[in-house]
This record gives sequence, structure tokens and C-alpha cells, in this order.
Amino acid sequence: QVQLTESGGGSVQPGGSLTLSCAASGYSITRMAWFRQAPGREREAVAVLYRGTGDTNYAGSVKGRFTISQGDSEITINLRMNNLQPDDTAMYYCAATPRYGGQWYNSAAYPFWGQGTQVTVSS
Repeated sequence: QVQLTESGGGSVQPGGSLTLSCAASGYSITRMAWFRQAPGREREAVAVLYRGTGDTNYAGSVKGRFTISQGDSEITINLRMNNLQPDDTAMYYCAATPRYGGQWYNSAAYPFWGQGTQVTVSS
């Protein structure tokens, strides 16, 4: 079993920045990702990091503003979010999988999820 612990959410004004972190414990992870879900909307993929290669991918809505990276420990990832906008307001979830394959933006590909951390962007 893998446990995921998120941190770093909060409230910022438009144009502000936040960094989210996710620490994993458990067995081998091949891919870690961030998803988000706003009230009344479906959960959507934000970014992914492939631990073996370090490759990353982003949703079009965040590309150029968000950066996913390896954290200080081997199974920690960060999500640096710059130029945050009100549309970025959501609960952000860390997800992980020990498996290969499956589309990175498909939530069904991830068997392990964190509890979520709230990000609110408003003036």
C-alpha cells in the first residue's frame, strides 16, 4: 500500500504563486501526478512526472505556469504554480501508480491518491 501526503495549499491573490508537495511512502512508484477538482466540475489532470526518466507532461491550461519536479527525497514531488488565476481554484490531489502504461491524464490509471489540499485564488 502506498500513502500519499500533500502539503502547501492555501489562498493567494491572482498572479500569485504557491508550491505544493507530495510525499509517498510504500513500494515502488513509476509515475506521480497532480490532479485538481473544482466544485461542480470533473477531476482533471494537471501534470505528471515519470520517476524513471524524469519526463514531465502538463495540461494545456497550466503549461508555462506550473512546473512539476522531483522533491528533496526520492519519492517526493513538487508542483510550483506561478501566475495563479481564479480558474485555478480547486482541491489539488496527488496521485501515484506502480504500473506502466495508461494515459497519464486518466485518473483511472492511478490506484493511490492523497487526501487533497485546497488552493484558492481570489482578490
